[in-house]
Amino acid sequence: MVLAGLNINLYAFVIMGFVIILFGSLLRYLKQPYIVAYIFAGILLGDYGFEIITNKDLIDAFGEIGLVLLLFFIGMEISLPDLVKNWKVSTVGTLLQILVSIGFVSLIGLYFSWPTARIITIGFMISLSSSAVVIKLLQDTGEINSSVGRNVISILLMQDILIVPMLITTNYLGGHAPTFQESILQIIGGVLIIGTIVWIWRKKHITLPFGKRFEKDHELQVFAAMVVCFGFAIITAFFGLSAALGAFVGGMVIHAARSTQWFHESLHSFRVMFVAVFFVSIGMLIDLNFIVENWKMVLAIIVIVYLSNHFINAAVLHYFGRNWKKSFYGGAMLAQIGELSFVLGASAFAAEIITEFTYQLMIVVISLTLLISPFWISLTKWMLGKK
Repeated sequence: MVLAGLNINLYAFVIMGFVIILFGSLLRYLKQPYIVAYIFAGILLGDYGFEIITNKDLIDAFGEIGLVLLLFFIGMEISLPDLVKNWKVSTVGTLLQILVSIGFVSLIGLYFSWPTARIITIGFMISLSSSAVVIKLLQDTGEINSSVGRNVISILLMQDILIVPMLITTNYLGGHAPTFQESILQIIGGVLIIGTIVWIWRKKHITLPFGKRFEKDHELQVFAAMVVCFGFAIITAFFGLSAALGAFVGGMVIHAARSTQWFHESLHSFRVMFVAVFFVSIGMLIDLNFIVENWKMVLAIIVIVYLSNHFINAAVLHYFGRNWKKSFYGGAMLAQIGELSFVLGASAFAAEIITEFTYQLMIVVISLTLLISPFWISLTKWMLGKK
C-alpha cells in the first residue's frame, strides 16, 4: 500500500514536470516568466482540472517549503543599509495602501450591507502584494538592486511584517482573540526579529561559526544552509509569526556574513523545485466553474484591484522618487494581491467573518491576480518603452 501510494505521487510529480517543461518552453519563447507555467500546471493537474494531483496536503507542504526557501534567497540579496534608507517609502506606501484599500472595500460593503469586520478583513487582503512573484521577476530581469527594485522590496518587506498585526486584528474581529501566552510569544518574537535586524545593521559584517570549514566541504554546505534557512523559519513559527519572515531574516544574516555564494549554490536546486510547487499549489486553487458562473464579479474586482493598487503605489513611489516612468513601473509590480492574503482569508473564514462564497471569490481573485501579474508588468514595460 505504501509503495502504491508512493508510485502515485511519483507519477503525479513526473506529469507535473512534463507540463511545466511544455508550458515553460512556450512562455520562455514569448519572453514570459516560468511562474505562469507553474500556475497553469496547477490549474490543469488539480481538482478543478484533470485531477491528476489529488494529494493537496503534500503539495501544500512542499509549497510552504518553497515559500520559505524563496524568502531566504530574497534575504540573501538584500543590503540592509540600503533597505533602511527607504524606510519612508515602505512605511508611507504600505499604510496608505492599506487605508485606501479599506476605503474602496467600504464603498462596496455599504452597497451590500457588509459588517465592519468583513470590510476591514477584505481591505487587508487586497492591500498585500506578492513577495514571491515580484522578487522572482526582479531576479529574472536583474533589477533587484535597482532603485525601483529596492523601493518595491522595502514596501513588500513592510507588508510581510504587518501581516502579524493584521492576523491578530482579524482574530479579534472574529471574536477569537489570541490568549495571553500567544500574545506574549508574538511580542517576544517581534522584538527578537527587530533586535536581529538592528544587530545586522550595526555590525555591517558578521562572521559565521566554522564558516571557513564549510567553504571547503560541499556536502556539509548543503546541510549547513538548510539548518540556517529552516532554523530561522522554525524560530519565528514558534513565536506565532510567519515562518517565511524568519527565513528572510536568516537570509539577511547570510548576506551580512558575505557567504551568499556557497549558500546560493547549495540550495539553488531545492529552491527551483519547491518554489515551482508553491505556484502549482496556487494554480490548483483556481476553480474554473466558479469563474464561469461569476465572471462579471470576478472581472470587476480584478480590474478595481489592479487599477487601485497600481496607481496608489505609483503615486507613493513618485512622491519619494520624482520619476514617473520608474514609479509607474514600480506600481505595476505591486498591483497584484499577494500569497499571504490566502492566510488572512483562511483565518477570516475560520472566524466566520467572511462567508464560504466570499472566501471562494477571494481565492479565485488572488490566484488570478498572481497569474495575470507577469503579463500586466510586461504590458506596463511595453507602454513605457522599457526593454
